[in-house]
Amino acid sequence: MTDTTTPATIRHPRRVERLVTGMATSDGAGVKLTRVLTQSLQRRLDPFLMLDAFGSDQPDDYIAGFPDHPHRGFETVTYMIAGRMRHRDSAGHEGLLENGGVQWMTAARGVIHSEIPQQEHGVMEGFQLWLNLPGRDKMNAPWYRDFKAEDLPKFVTPEGVAVTVIAGESHGVTGAVTRDATAPLYLDLHLPAGSRFVQPLPASRNAFVYVYRGAVTINGQAVPVQRMALLANEAEADGVVIEADAEARVLLIAGEPLKEPIVQYGPFVMNSQQEIYQALSDFRDGRLGE
Repeated sequence: MTDTTTPATIRHPRRVERLVTGMATSDGAGVKLTRVLTQSLQRRLDPFLMLDAFGSDQPDDYIAGFPDHPHRGFETVTYMIAGRMRHRDSAGHEGLLENGGVQWMTAARGVIHSEIPQQEHGVMEGFQLWLNLPGRDKMNAPWYRDFKAEDLPKFVTPEGVAVTVIAGESHGVTGAVTRDATAPLYLDLHLPAGSRFVQPLPASRNAFVYVYRGAVTINGQAVPVQRMALLANEAEADGVVIEADAEARVLLIAGEPLKEPIVQYGPFVMNSQQEIYQALSDFRDGRLGE
């Protein structure tokens, strides 16, 4: 699909507030990954709670996967660049996430699920983003959907930038998922050499860019590979302009802050300690995934 809309005009592009280097860690049954958005950035990047990047061609780095574990109070968005991962959960859902696909899961009041690789060799690469829920929605019924790569809205700009719209809206194209409270924008951008991509963004939105191939420039600031550019919030800023001298691939993620208390204990994210105690009690007593 080609973008035939009028190119967006940005008068005051956002600058890079700072560059963030992810933290190497492991999760699940020893899956090696990079935690790009850590707990210390949750308030600054509200409504986003975490971004993990994983990628390896060594089976020992990923083969054990993520056995049964609980979630409550937020949404997980898993974007698979390469590889195959099977999802099963306590609500009876099962799906296979493959190259270019997305799994969007609203844990809400509680889900116990597993994510297990369906391969014994080759590359497994992707991202998992945690998106907070407003307090009023945290105890709603869980929701889940798999999107195959061909089901995700896509377009190509006149400059040849290939855009996958996972969430939100870009250049008149509405993404696979929209949310009223947090208004998430989640774009995967493939920029050819010498191209630029322009995206309007309300000044109120918290936003960042993660470079996973090549390098880009944002308002004069070079952003190298495997770095997150945290975009400044300034009243007059009306968007972001991303430029690539050589081929690059980046995620552009933005959302409306909830401005609510964030109380996290592992896989539970609520608004108060009492709600966390309740989540732990429900999980211990077998009620969380009912």
